[in-house]
Amino acid sequence: MLNKNDIKLKAYKKIDQYSDELIHLAKTISKNAETGFKEFHTAKLVKQWFNKLNIKYEDNIAITGVNGIVNSLKNGPTISVIGELDSNIVPGHPEGNTETSAGHACGHQIQIANMIAVAVGVIETNMINHISGNINFMAIPAEEYIELEYRKELKDSGRIKFLTGKGEFIRLGMFDNIDIAMMTHATSELSDAKLLVPSGNNGLITKKLEFIGISSHAGTDPHNGINALNAATLALQSIHMLRETFKDNDFIRVHPIITKGGTVVNQVPDSVHVETYIRAKTLDAVLETNRKIDNAIKHSALALGAKVKIINLGGMLPMINNSNLSDIYRINSESIVGKNYVANKSYSAGSTDMGDVSHLIPSIHPYVTGASGSHHSHNFIIEDYNLTVITAAKAMLGTLIDLLYDDAKLANKIITEHKFKLTKNKYLHIMNNLYSENLYE
Repeated sequence: MLNKNDIKLKAYKKIDQYSDELIHLAKTISKNAETGFKEFHTAKLVKQWFNKLNIKYEDNIAITGVNGIVNSLKNGPTISVIGELDSNIVPGHPEGNTETSAGHACGHQIQIANMIAVAVGVIETNMINHISGNINFMAIPAEEYIELEYRKELKDSGRIKFLTGKGEFIRLGMFDNIDIAMMTHATSELSDAKLLVPSGNNGLITKKLEFIGISSHAGTDPHNGINALNAATLALQSIHMLRETFKDNDFIRVHPIITKGGTVVNQVPDSVHVETYIRAKTLDAVLETNRKIDNAIKHSALALGAKVKIINLGGMLPMINNSNLSDIYRINSESIVGKNYVANKSYSAGSTDMGDVSHLIPSIHPYVTGASGSHHSHNFIIEDYNLTVITAAKAMLGTLIDLLYDDAKLANKIITEHKFKLTKNKYLHIMNNLYSENLYE
């Protein structure tokens, strides 16, 4: 049996040999950005690589998802290495799709490429003969919680039930036999470091609000109308007035946008639409803040004689990183880039559906630097593809080898010691309750 460090070095060398192709993959994905549940081209690229590596796979999971399956000859845990297929909508992104405004302003293109890089290290070195257990390479759609109207149409037509990819993967049973999950995210923070050990992320509820008034001529008889825009504006002000009640350590974020503000300027608006997230560090804080926000919305609308429909469109659970997994990831990161280039990532008020997975099984969501600009903006650019694709893959692969080497002792220890937050059934119950529709009049 090969020494564990020899296996790592051999696998790292193989990734280096494929580096040009792997970086080309990331750049190709970036230039062909697709939003959630529409990532057909990106999924095709993943399948081409799985075919090239002779990895059997399932596809068309949650519309565009792909699950590559690699089994060793020895029984052991199953670990999922995850990449996200989708992009954001970012008008003006220099690498974005000019027709759809889709753009990779969160670095998901490097996730797919470093997931494939890990697969290269596993397959091209016959590493599978030296470990105990199995590896699933999951390319999952729709992490960005956007295009709610489109996703609601998919839900209403029965094509999906949850509006995020990992939620759908969980619901469809893709994580039923997974024991540990890992993925890497790009960031523009802490540029003096290279790899970042994760802390955590907020959970969220997604809301759509429809304010309903009565139309009338804005000049001759506004008194005969009920202004839905005024009702929405008052509701937004009410939300702002609640901010002083938010506890600092709950990391609460509420950030509504008006997606429909009226039809024509000489008509009292009778229909105004608002979308918002409610984010917080714990599920309890999310739910309590949601209760407060709902009260502010409905009473603001009713105060002006308007109606309001409050539609909750699901959410994401807070991200909980397993500390034992994080320790192993840190050791591997330091061995690759040096101790001085590994740092702790601060807690993030942003959200990820990887949080859903982390409530079911031990999970980590570390970060790699090498980007510039602000997440989800037109200036977020991957500057260092070698770091974000190749180096990040080595840190993940080294962690994977540690976990499954020597009869998977480390993986089994982590699984045994892990304090599980939710069963799948409890998770499904919680998530189903985050979908609701109520009209107040």
